[in-house]
Amino acid sequence: MTDKARGKILEEALLAGSMEVDKGETASYIPELSRADKHDLGICIYTRDGEIYEAGDSQKRFTIQSISKVISLCVALQHCGFDKVFEKIRMEPSGDAFNSLLKLDMTSNYPYNPMINSGALTVVSYLMPIFSFKELLDYAGKLCLDPKIRLDERVYNSEMANSARNRAIAYLLQSKGIIECDVERSLELYVKMCSLSVTARSLAGFGLVLANGGIHPETGERLLDREVVRTVKTIMLTCGMYDGSGEFAVEVGIPSKSGVGGGILSVVDRKMGIGIYGPSLDKKGNSIGGKAMLKYVSEELNLHMFAWEP
Repeated sequence: MTDKARGKILEEALLAGSMEVDKGETASYIPELSRADKHDLGICIYTRDGEIYEAGDSQKRFTIQSISKVISLCVALQHCGFDKVFEKIRMEPSGDAFNSLLKLDMTSNYPYNPMINSGALTVVSYLMPIFSFKELLDYAGKLCLDPKIRLDERVYNSEMANSARNRAIAYLLQSKGIIECDVERSLELYVKMCSLSVTARSLAGFGLVLANGGIHPETGERLLDREVVRTVKTIMLTCGMYDGSGEFAVEVGIPSKSGVGGGILSVVDRKMGIGIYGPSLDKKGNSIGGKAMLKYVSEELNLHMFAWEP
């Protein structure tokens, strides 16, 4: 397919997404996130042969939010190991909202997966004693092929001032013996990771690293072990779009992770990374325009992981 043809597909995807944004709203429970323009929309594709295709607000910065859970999981698996990470975290879809604590309190002693807040807080508690925020920030910049990633102080302060629910989850985890280190410091590190400033291109870069089996596409450096990448991509497919993950897997079929800042990270194995920005969210916390764009691109480029290729 020619560059012109791919560019046309992205422009058409942008149009498809723009027709959906008025059906959603920006995240309101974090005041700073509610300031975003709900009509912002951007998409970036970064291919394995080094080509970058973009449309819309693909280089506008926003905060990564829950997509940081993928970075934290990558680091934890790489440095703590599979057995340690999943000693107290399960690998199953929860079927509940990302910030729910109902099942954790009533039906399970362990978080259902690392992509919901209880699981991500547990992962960060493994990292807090051995990594500084600066080290994780540098790691994030390398994984996203974006050395300009920084902490958005305004969003961080806004989230910390409105973190009662995550604090409740964290202390519940401590009461069950799941978080064993300082709860407040773990919470602060978790919120800092959620407050990293990225672009759709940053997410496409990260997606490409995962699509490339953990190898930096330009330098050839191995950033993540193959087993780490396989685990992360699988959990993204089954749990990455909150309690809408199953429907998304059927309709789009690309391992993805969303965040309430409007981002979506998507991985097309051995082919490309896709980054999305669209802060208008559906009721489950996923970018409503971003989902429409990904569905369009998946259909036009035959990217569904179970698509038939004659």
